[in-house]
Amino acid sequence: MSSESPNGFAHLLVVSHSASIAEGLAELLGQVAGPAVSILAIGGASDGSLGTDGGEVLQALRAAANGDGAGAVVLMDLGSSVLAVRAALGELDAGELERIAVADAPLVEGAVAAGVIASTGAPLDDVAAAAREARDVAKL
Repeated sequence: MSSESPNGFAHLLVVSHSASIAEGLAELLGQVAGPAVSILAIGGASDGSLGTDGGEVLQALRAAANGDGAGAVVLMDLGSSVLAVRAALGELDAGELERIAVADAPLVEGAVAAGVIASTGAPLDDVAAAAREARDVAKL
């Protein structure tokens, strides 16, 4: 999916150690959030194994921070995806960091909540807050 969000909507960046997880979640988010919300999935190492390509994460964060749209909410699963996002954040300048919100949230639930709120055109901070609130939602 495109990393451009020309309509001012927040981007969603899903980062996983698994390409299949990232791509499957992006597909779900596309249905939940609709076509106005840009969703980018990054998963797996550059050789196709489990892991996360830190260069790809940095490139996506820079594109979201410097492109159209309201910035990006980043959601990660675990392990190398967290490490790659942390490393990439360390490479961004202050202006870029202002347009990136990292959500410490469960990946699927947080991403769906963020996607729903992003689809309303809500500001970046509100989209990130929706993702974070998913930590406290009981399933049963």
